[in-house]
Formats: sequence, C-alpha cells, structure tokens
Amino acid sequence: MTSAEQAKIALAAIKDSGSGRSALELGWIGQIRVEASRTLVRLTLPKFAQGQRDRLAQEIRSVLEQLEGIDDVQIELGTPEADGSIGHAGHGQLAEKQPIPGVSHVVAVSSGKGGVGKSTVAVNLACALARKGLKVGLLDADIYGPNIPLMLGVADQTPEVTGEGADQSMTPVESCGVVMVSMGLLIDEHQPVIWRGPMLNGIIRQFLYQVKWSKCDFLVVDLPPGTGDAQLSLAQAVPMSGVVIVTTPQKVSLQDSRRGLAMFSQMNVPVIGVVENMSVFIPPDQPDRSYALFGSGGGNQLAQENQVPLLAQIPMEMPLQEGGDIGSPIVHRQPESISAKAFAHLADSVRQYVDQHS
Repeated sequence: MTSAEQAKIALAAIKDSGSGRSALELGWIGQIRVEASRTLVRLTLPKFAQGQRDRLAQEIRSVLEQLEGIDDVQIELGTPEADGSIGHAGHGQLAEKQPIPGVSHVVAVSSGKGGVGKSTVAVNLACALARKGLKVGLLDADIYGPNIPLMLGVADQTPEVTGEGADQSMTPVESCGVVMVSMGLLIDEHQPVIWRGPMLNGIIRQFLYQVKWSKCDFLVVDLPPGTGDAQLSLAQAVPMSGVVIVTTPQKVSLQDSRRGLAMFSQMNVPVIGVVENMSVFIPPDQPDRSYALFGSGGGNQLAQENQVPLLAQIPMEMPLQEGGDIGSPIVHRQPESISAKAFAHLADSVRQYVDQHS
C-alpha cells in the first residue's frame, strides 16, 4: 500500500513549465492524503500559473495512478491565499525569486504611459551597453505591442525552438551585438495578441527561463506601459538589479510615471533613475538650436521628488526616429550624434549603479 510520503516523493517530479522547479517545492501541490485505495491532493496555483492547471492535474493523476494500490485520485482546486499586498505569490507564501542561468543583471525599462519612447530607450540602452564590450540580451515583454523586432531590423526572423513542455528552449536572434526575443518574432505582424493575464505571465516566464541567454552581463527588459501583469510577473519572478523609468517633460506623462515608480518602490525593486525622453527637438538643418516642444524640467522634477538621479535627457532628432523605422538604432548607426552620446552616458550610469550595488 502506498503511503502519503511515497505519493509526495512521486509528485516531486511534476514541474512548473516556466522555471523548471518542482510544483511541490513551490507549494502548488499540498494536503496529500491516502485513504485506502483513494488519494486526495489539493492543487493551488498562483495567477501566473493558471494556464498550466489542466496539464498539472493530468500529470498528478497519471503519477499517482501508477503507484501501488491507488485506484482513485481526487484533485481539489484550492483558492490562492492573498494578503492584499502587491507582489504576493498567491499560494500562501512569498515567491522565491529565481535567477536566470547565465544572466548577471536584469534591468527593466518602464513607463507609466505609452508613447514616451520607452522601447526606443530600451533598444538604444541595450546597444550602448553592447558597444562597451558587454554581452547583452534584450527581452521584449510588451506582449500586446511588440515593436523591438522592427527597431532592430529582425522582424522577418524566427527564433529556433527545440524540445517540448518544460524541456522546450528557444535560441534568441541577434542584431547590433544584442541577442533578443519578442512575441513579435513568433506571430504574424498583423495578428493581435488577445490573452488574459495568466497566459501573458506564462509567456514572460518562458522568455525568462527557457531562452538560451548564455552568459549575458545585462538582460534589458522592455516592459509594456502601465502597472499591470507583465510588471508584476517580472518583479515576482527574478531578482532585478533595478528599473529605469522613462518619462517626457509633459505633466500628463509625469503623473503616470509617478504611479509606475511608486509600484516598483512598493515591490522593493531598486529604481536606478529617470530618463527624460523627447527633452528638446533639434532641427536637422539647425543642429545648434533646440526647442522644448513638450515643456521642460519634467524629468528632473520626477527625479527630485523620488530622490533618484536624472540619468539622461534624450533629445528628439530625425535620425533617432529614422533609425527605429529602418531597424538600425541611432547608437549603432550614428554613434557620434547627440542622441547616441546621451544613450552612451545612460549606459555608463546604469553600469556604474549596478557595479556599486552588486
């Protein structure tokens, strides 16, 4: 006759498809009871793992039915406990963050609202770090609006995928000295991504743990705008070296950026500093002149309010916009331009911060 302890040992082989960790170790499988020929198990999944529910239930049943004397397996679906705080694991205990094999530092680029040039900052920051001789990965976590493949000129490429389930792995594509993965590489450019939170969380965890990042000094993560599932998934999953908050000088941008910054502070993610994008417009025919089209001082105000540094002020230049459209970032295409030098300074500041806080 199989004991509860023997059943527990057998169930330890069932794993989370994202991190590869045992579902038993994660606390998802519990309250294992063996009563005569019947075994009862409780399956309690956090929100990000709900997409695995049917697979895990099937594997639990299959594993237990192979044990001696067990003819009936009953699986009770538990309700995740919650204490109301942001960042709670959702199964009665704080989630243990798992480093990404081969990745030294994870730096996120975030913004409170769309349209502030966050992806432009993320791409050029990654390229600027790579130009300094570092090994850099870029994860496009903006699942609903993946623009980075276009900005790096690889929209027509498809990453190599091998294996299945928890053993599946993906080889990132390379451009401008940066290796990158994005939902935009896996779907048609006209295909919308219509997913609820659990599916979004699942693909982000796959991008984190099932991609062959292979010894990256930095993994730059381009987050979607706002304070939603992607931000929570990343902050809960991996230890982060910090986040860069992107804003424009406009007051409406500052309001949203304050919310994003406050969210990361509440989740104990270090805020490296603020980047003010679109600080001024520099006419192509008058490079000595500049115009503050969206006001001035917003980035500095946000930084001072939160006692973090203003890392860079990125001007608007025609080559900066053109580089994104043709898949050749300005840091790579025109490294001597004013914008490229600002991104190089940003890369130095991020690297210095990480070195000081490692």
